[in-house]
Amino acid sequence: MAKYIIKRLLLIVPTFIGITVITYMMVRLAPGDYTTLRMGAQGDLRTSSVGKQILEEEKKLFGLDKPVPVGYAEWLSRLVRLDLGVSRRDGRPVTARIGDALPVTLSLNIISLILMYLVSIPAGMLSAVKKDSLYDRLSSLFLFILYSLPSFWVGLLLLLFLAGGEYLNLFPLGGIMSDWAADLPFMDRAINVLWHLVLPVATLTYGEFAFLSRYMRANLLEVITQQYIMTARAKGLSGRRVIMVHAFKNSLVPLVTLMSTLLPGLLGGSVIVESIFSIPGMGLLAFESILSRDIPVIMAIASISAVLTLLSILIADIMYAVVDPRIRLEAAL
Repeated sequence: MAKYIIKRLLLIVPTFIGITVITYMMVRLAPGDYTTLRMGAQGDLRTSSVGKQILEEEKKLFGLDKPVPVGYAEWLSRLVRLDLGVSRRDGRPVTARIGDALPVTLSLNIISLILMYLVSIPAGMLSAVKKDSLYDRLSSLFLFILYSLPSFWVGLLLLLFLAGGEYLNLFPLGGIMSDWAADLPFMDRAINVLWHLVLPVATLTYGEFAFLSRYMRANLLEVITQQYIMTARAKGLSGRRVIMVHAFKNSLVPLVTLMSTLLPGLLGGSVIVESIFSIPGMGLLAFESILSRDIPVIMAIASISAVLTLLSILIADIMYAVVDPRIRLEAAL
């Protein structure tokens, strides 16, 4: 196990470099420039000598006047020193902007991920055990209806009916914390944050219930037809013990693979939810950075996503051996 982990950690380095090289090239070679776009809104300043001088100085400041390979090498050397640079948009350090947004998005998405599995796995198991029953058919219909609803529409409906207006006023309209909650004790402040996250988490989570529960149902139905499950039943074990002890653990292997891709995907995939509920998270930060060609912030977000993806895949590989002892990781490399 230790040998396998060391090999995989060493493979992370060239993979990370490949991801960041492609990202940097795409950002640098994309048409448009933030400084030019800003100056373009001011009429003749863009074509004046002063405007051209400002453009050249800003390009020099951010290393955009150098060839792409040189610019990437300088960015990578700063990254090794944990220097992510400053944002082109507001001049703040990139670490500060990431530090403000990352905890918000991680809190939102980790809660959503936990709820997805806590609800979907039992629902899928129950559907598999009661295959073709009334519960199986009704739950499938209900979950697929949820899956078909677009998240932006559901989020707007939740705001309309549950966050003020002519209907109920149970939750705040947006934000991550009330203005008056900053001076509250830790537990009260945490409750206030969770209160703000109820509607965003619901919007981010509901669509995955159908997918994960059907996935769990299909996996469990495949496992319970295996020979060793029939042998366990023939030995006189109760149906509950056969499912929970013998079938459940082996049906989790495909879900482990799926889980390794969910967290990195959720990290940047919550931009719609964060926009609707005015949550200053990583999704909204990434969207604004791409629009403004904020290369330091874009590269920082790409680097974090790459590291999370690679580490998630490594953790998933390790969990394979935990879930199914028949898997030998050392033989994989």
